Amino acid sequence: MIKEKAAKFYSNDNDLNCAESMLYAANDEYVLGLDQKALDTMSSFGGGMAVESVCGALTGAIAVLGVMFTGDKSLDSAKRKEIVADFYRGFQERFGTDNCGQIKEKYRDDTIGCREVVKHSAEVLEEIIFKYKSRNN
Repeated sequence: MIKEKAAKFYSNDNDLNCAESMLYAANDEYVLGLDQKALDTMSSFGGGMAVESVCGALTGAIAVLGVMFTGDKSLDSAKRKEIVADFYRGFQERFGTDNCGQIKEKYRDDTIGCREVVKHSAEVLEEIIFKYKSRNN
């Protein structure tokens, strides 16, 4: 499951932020074939883009959706917007906000940091991927 992989990547051993952990986990789980340069794109999104704005677990998950639902023949824009909006609503339902600072205040632990946020975001992501991959098959 992606949530276990996301939790593994979001660990002291890997030193990845929330956004990176989401993309690394999805790359591994769904065999996306992203190279290191592509994975590195999420490094600046941790900590709510370093200013505790939009949560990195959310932005990392949205990056995953972009990779998965845009291909050689791009999914139409309206469909992709629907998928991202569906994920966003699920994230909002789970956390009550998209704001990193507010999420940290409520969910961050001094020992494990935002690991639970990453895991729950990965669960929402997995639900959305399953929902839309099922519709397309």
